[in-house]
Amino acid sequence: MKKKLLVFISSIILLGFSTLIFFSCKQTPTEKMENELKAFIKNFEEKYIPLEKAMNKAYWTATNSGKPEDYKKSEELEIKCTKIFTDKEEFAVLKKIKESDAVKDELLKRQLVILYNSYLENQIDEKKLEEMIQIQTKIEKNFNTFRARVGTKEMSDNDIEEILINSKNSDQLKEAWMAHKKIGPVVAEDVKKLVLMRNEVAKELGFKNYQQMRLSLNEQDPQEIEKLFDELDVLTKDAFRKQKDLVDDFLAKRDNVKKEELMPWHYQNRYFQEAPKIFKVDLDVYYKNKDVVELTKKFYEGIGLPVDDIIKKSDLYEKPGKYQHAYCMDFDRKGDISVLCNIKNSDFNWMNTMLHEFGHAAYAKYIDRSLPHLLCENPASFCSEAIAEFFGRLGANGQWIQDMIGVNDQEKMKINEESFKMLRLQQLVFSRWSQVMYRFEKSMYENPEQDLNKLWWDIVEKYQLMKRPPQRNEPDWATKIHIASYSCYYHNYLLGELFASQVHNYIRTNILKTEEKNPSFVNKKEVGEYMKQKIFLVGAKYFWNDMIEKATGEKLTAKYYAKQFVD
Repeated sequence: MKKKLLVFISSIILLGFSTLIFFSCKQTPTEKMENELKAFIKNFEEKYIPLEKAMNKAYWTATNSGKPEDYKKSEELEIKCTKIFTDKEEFAVLKKIKESDAVKDELLKRQLVILYNSYLENQIDEKKLEEMIQIQTKIEKNFNTFRARVGTKEMSDNDIEEILINSKNSDQLKEAWMAHKKIGPVVAEDVKKLVLMRNEVAKELGFKNYQQMRLSLNEQDPQEIEKLFDELDVLTKDAFRKQKDLVDDFLAKRDNVKKEELMPWHYQNRYFQEAPKIFKVDLDVYYKNKDVVELTKKFYEGIGLPVDDIIKKSDLYEKPGKYQHAYCMDFDRKGDISVLCNIKNSDFNWMNTMLHEFGHAAYAKYIDRSLPHLLCENPASFCSEAIAEFFGRLGANGQWIQDMIGVNDQEKMKINEESFKMLRLQQLVFSRWSQVMYRFEKSMYENPEQDLNKLWWDIVEKYQLMKRPPQRNEPDWATKIHIASYSCYYHNYLLGELFASQVHNYIRTNILKTEEKNPSFVNKKEVGEYMKQKIFLVGAKYFWNDMIEKATGEKLTAKYYAKQFVD
């Protein structure tokens, strides 16, 4: 009896196995490819997630200390992390899955696109990849440790900016501007070498050049981006020309020079990427002796997006050897976020920067952490830039200053009247500067062997209407760190401005339902809730333009930017 029972049980087990094999053999193409992709992602995450965090932490340490050994560790981890994406067998698997067009699950499809693009750009010789990373690290180190020398005094970027903003002495302005430009010859050859290597890699992968590759792999159609920049050129050039004429009148009088003799060092900025202070309102006075860190904390808490936990982990003040700019870092896509700044004095610039960087931080903090790791990110870098720029604009808003600092109505009206003029000028100045960066990089990657020194000033003269210094033949293009370290990225800042204006219009008309053109949003928790629900939480779940449409009812458009700053 027992023997017959055992035979019966064995038969049932065998039948079960046979059924399992039958059904596994009968998987649909979609089930087969999706299961294969799930297995791939699991294996990828096990390797990548710990390395990504270690790499980010090492970069944070290096940019805080400026120490060679810290930059070396950062470089080594970046190489190790990047090498994951060079695996040709793994890329072949992704390519097979992608070309099958069988993956239908939306979250899996988004992860497939991100993975495929990340692997594709790294399908190059590992030694070449290591060399590129080493060159870029060397360039960054040179930038971060460089200090301009004016006379016998070493000066930080902040020091140079202070001279350019405050001095009325043309000789002193020129000396400071020239001193800063001396970083150009230090890095130019390495930057050009990197450009040539990047182009070589891009062509090996089937792209015309590196700029075309970067846009395409960031899900941006190069032709659409060019069309948008052409449209913005037409949209802003006449308005900019009028504003530039006002700037020139003011600066010529202020610095006691003839209008036709104005040079780049007269424009109160190393690149004329920010608006000169030609209007009466001095926003610095409202932030002097104020704690811009505390104001940032109070504002974000008031709109229901508290960031005090991030402030506690951040490094916000200037110190020797430290990276001289500002950035926000999400170390692990799980909420470990910090901001690096270089606050020296409380002023409008640092109020703007703090609001901007903690806009990035709020975006990163409130992404839905239940999403897959690869989707715990913004869908395109400019989407986070848009939120950062949206909040950064508030530092010049009279209503915001009244609500946060407590000026009277008369002072608020004065600020609003003059600061909007300043904000409009800033947007037009920045729009034209972004044209310079976009056009220069596009042309440089199309033909790296051309005279880049001449190309730079040809483009500056065309789009910024600023004269090149007489007989100037120096690699001034190489003094902008973005060209080496954040290549083919700058156009995203302007795309971010467009999206910021689109979000501003939507919140004003649909969330707050106000006729006020420039509300402060202070203590408006519905603003934070809208951003959290419609923009932050979804992470990279959707393609960027689909997310924008879901959040605002329209694809990305320039019309609200024009409505806000040009019309």
